[in-house]
Amino acid sequence: MAAHRKPGRRSAGGSTARTAFTIALAGAATATAFEGTGHAEPKLTPPQVKTKVDQLYQEAETATEKYNGAKEKADSAEHRLGTLRDEAARKTDKLNSARDSLGSMAAAQYRDGGLDPALQLAMSDDPDRYLDGAEFVDRAGTRQAAAVAGVREELREIEQLRGAARVELAGLRSHQAELGRHKKTITGKLDAAKRLLSELSPAERAQFEGGAGDGSARASRSASGARTALETPVSATAAAPNSRASAAVSYAYAKLGSPYVWGATGPNAFDCSGLIQAAYRSAGVSVPRTTYAQIGAGRRVTRSELLPGDLVFFYSGISHVGLYIGNGQMIHAPNPSAPVRIAPIDEMPFAGATRVV
Repeated sequence: MAAHRKPGRRSAGGSTARTAFTIALAGAATATAFEGTGHAEPKLTPPQVKTKVDQLYQEAETATEKYNGAKEKADSAEHRLGTLRDEAARKTDKLNSARDSLGSMAAAQYRDGGLDPALQLAMSDDPDRYLDGAEFVDRAGTRQAAAVAGVREELREIEQLRGAARVELAGLRSHQAELGRHKKTITGKLDAAKRLLSELSPAERAQFEGGAGDGSARASRSASGARTALETPVSATAAAPNSRASAAVSYAYAKLGSPYVWGATGPNAFDCSGLIQAAYRSAGVSVPRTTYAQIGAGRRVTRSELLPGDLVFFYSGISHVGLYIGNGQMIHAPNPSAPVRIAPIDEMPFAGATRVV
């Protein structure tokens, strides 16, 4: 009789493991396929790159103006802190002199204070001289009291100066931290713009840099090559309201072609508000450092009233400024991809204008 063997059972665990492995492989393949298509960044077209880079430059310039404002505050705080420390040092020297004087008085009093005044009078060979000396001691006591009061006053003033210096130091550190934050924002925006530009072909990049942020690039290049400070158009300076505005315009013409560097105020590189400050500084006029302050530094004028030398501002946040030179044109420092150049004022959203002088 044949032996009947029961069919062997398949290992449930092995089957489950193989099935799970198969599903996992399929899932991984599917996930990889979806990930490869769903998360891939589409390549931007040159016009899209230009739009994005222009946006990054504008955001960087907004951060630059905030950086400039924070730096101005930090510089002022540092100057005030230095003044307070110098004054505290002078007061400390004066205090030390007063203390030395008190020490001398105390030593003299110790030497002469062992005898009772009546006994000193009795033992004195010259009573008249002793009486004169006693009067001197009374006067010396008055001087000593005044010296003590002076020391106390010096101590009080020094403590006040130290308190003020602590406040200034805290403010300085706060402004320095703010500077670091704005600097990080600026470099991040500029690095992102640089990465986008690096993806363009040389021809595309040349086209972008020729017109980025400025619709009059060709005119600007010819102007920067043809004009110097001595060749400033007569119409621009003649139409300026005064000699100082004329001098500012002449300075700006002389700087055509200078590179844009954020935070720079010349003489060889500028950001937008730095160019304005340098131009008017050359004319003997002090204007604030930032666009936000510059727009309030003079008399506001309408677009139809513009004259050479007026400051023209752009964007709702007042983040860009140029120097008007007439005929709807300005000289400005656009961004890191473009040097100081001539441009039409209607290429950016006009926000207002100011006549400084």
